[in-house]
This record gives sequence, structure tokens and C-alpha cells, in this order.
Amino acid sequence: MAPRTDLWLQNLLDERDGAALYEGLARHERDPARASSFRELAEAERRHAELWQRKLEREGVPIPPDRPSSRVRAIVWLAKRLGSAAVVPMVLETEAGDADKYERQGGEAREIAAEEREHRSTLAGMSEGAPTDAREIIATRERWHRAGRSSGSLRAAVFGMNDGLVSNLSLILGVSGAGVAPEAVVVTGFAGLLAGAFSMAAGEYTSVASQRDLLARQVELERREIAEAPEEEAAELTLIFKQKGLSTEQASRTAAELLKNPASAADTLVREELGLDPEDLGSPIGAAVASFALFSVGALVPVLPFLFTTGTPAVAIAAALAGTLLAAVGGLLGFLSGTSVVRSAARMVGLAAVAAGVTYAVGRIFGATVS
Repeated sequence: MAPRTDLWLQNLLDERDGAALYEGLARHERDPARASSFRELAEAERRHAELWQRKLEREGVPIPPDRPSSRVRAIVWLAKRLGSAAVVPMVLETEAGDADKYERQGGEAREIAAEEREHRSTLAGMSEGAPTDAREIIATRERWHRAGRSSGSLRAAVFGMNDGLVSNLSLILGVSGAGVAPEAVVVTGFAGLLAGAFSMAAGEYTSVASQRDLLARQVELERREIAEAPEEEAAELTLIFKQKGLSTEQASRTAAELLKNPASAADTLVREELGLDPEDLGSPIGAAVASFALFSVGALVPVLPFLFTTGTPAVAIAAALAGTLLAAVGGLLGFLSGTSVVRSAARMVGLAAVAAGVTYAVGRIFGATVS
């Protein structure tokens, strides 16, 4: 196969992957506006794929089956369980890479590069929780809408496990380097596990509970506005429906009909203006339990070798186990974000090695000084 057709084939596979990804995100997105945006992105990727497929067919190149890659399937699986906001940051880097790739190819590919950059801008706004169009106009008047947006369940999960592993590994290696008794190392490890896990859980509970209270207040403010200023809320609904493609007359009529049921009107305004699902504001207890569990899992790893052996062998095994897990997590993040798996894994292992190495050295120095 000629180098040119090799390039076209890779472009086709990349665009098919992009379309499958956005179609999957749209299927699992609760917010109608975000789902619509994902579908528009998918349609654009399908158009790009058709362009490269036609070129390949003219050259007589066999077209492979249209199956999403394992990376896309993994991201869609995560989006189904954690929400699209958790995975959008992973997709941003891919869109930037696609734009650069098409820019280098030149010719008609440069037109696609411009569209890929637009896709990245759209995703960046969704990642930051920034409202667009009608929501932006409304939020300008209602400043209280701007607080309380959040995302990053996957990031929180990774950070929780990473924090538990690195902090407890450093703690255990520090006391091991000081030459304390093996039993003291184990006690220190479990004390560090419990202290860190409870601290993480308490912090997560407080954070989510505070945010939930803030969001619940925003929902209540919206309902109060409907009762006290229905004309203003009707204007906002009209603007929202116009942005969705209705004529001014249709939008006004739809807004008027919707306001006959204040509960439905409030639900629509909350979803469109705040980007919130009133029925899903987050569970403080769930967040606390998840944080506790993830930190504990990470913190337990470096303790395990000291339950079966002592001294240098235990230190070496603990470091090896921690390094392996960190490399796996880092590699998985690199795989999902479309960046270098090796670089991502090396970065996580390298940072942990620095932290653990410093504390071990300090423990050795302190132990030698005391003795």
C-alpha cells in the first residue's frame, strides 16, 4: 500500500473512532443540550470519515469493518458510569492532535483541521462547565448561576488511590529507613492508612455536602423566580428555545405553555441554565465512602509486604508493588487520553520515587543520628 493511502486509511480509522466516541457520549449524556452537542460532533466526524473512505475506494483499497477501538470502548464505558464530564478532558488532547495532524498533511485536510480546532473549543467549554449561547446570556444577568459546577469523578478516583499509595509508601519507607522494629512499621502503615482514609473521607463529605447545599439553593432560587417574576422567566425560556432552533413565535408559545406547570418550567430552567439534573446533585456519603475505599486500597499496597517479611526485602517488594501499580494507572490514563502510555506511566512512577526516596533517606539519616 502506498504511503499516501496508508495515511488516508489511518485518517479513516481515527475519524470513525471519533464518531463512535461522540455517539457513545451522546447516548449516556443526561443533559439534552450536551447530548445534542455530542451528536453534532459525531456527525462531523462521520463526514470526515466518508471523505477518506471515498478516496480509498477510488484507489481500490479494501475498507476495514467499522469497529471502535478498545480505547474508545473504554472511554464510553467510563462515561456511562461516571458521566461525560469525567472523560471529556481525555478527549481534548485527541482533538488537538487531530488538528495538528491534518495541518501537517496540507491540502484539503487543512479544512478538516480548522473544524477539529472548533471541536476542541466546544469540548473545552464543556470541560470547564462553561455555558454557551442562551445559557451565557442568562448567566450574565443571574450571577448566582456561576458557582458550584463540578466534574472529574475519574480524576478524583485516580487521585484518591494515588494519594494513598504514595503517602503511605513514603511513610513506611521513612520509618523503615530509621531502623524501627518490624512491628512498628506495620502499625505505622495501618495508622497512616486509617488516618489518611478518614481525612480524605471527611474532606470529600464536607466538600460534596457544601456543594450540594449550594446547588440545592440555586434550584430553589430558580423556583422562587418563577413564582415572583414569571415574565422574566418566560423571556429566558423563549431565548433557550430560540437557540434550539424554534422561531420567535414558537419559542414564546412553548415557554408560555411550559410555565403553566411551574414544576416543569423550573426543571427545564435548572437543566438549561445551570446544566444540572435536579434529581442528581451528588451524595456526600457516597463520595466519602468512595474516597475512603480508594485511599485505603492505595495505602494498603505498600503495607502488605511487611506482613510477610521484614527489612530490605520488604522495602524492595513494597517499592516494586507500588511502582507497578502506579505504572499501570499512569499507562491507563495515557491510553485513555490518547497520549504516550510510557511517558504517562514514567511520570507517575518518577514522582512517587522522588517522594519515597527522600523520605527513606531522611529516615536513614534520622535513624543513624539517634543511634
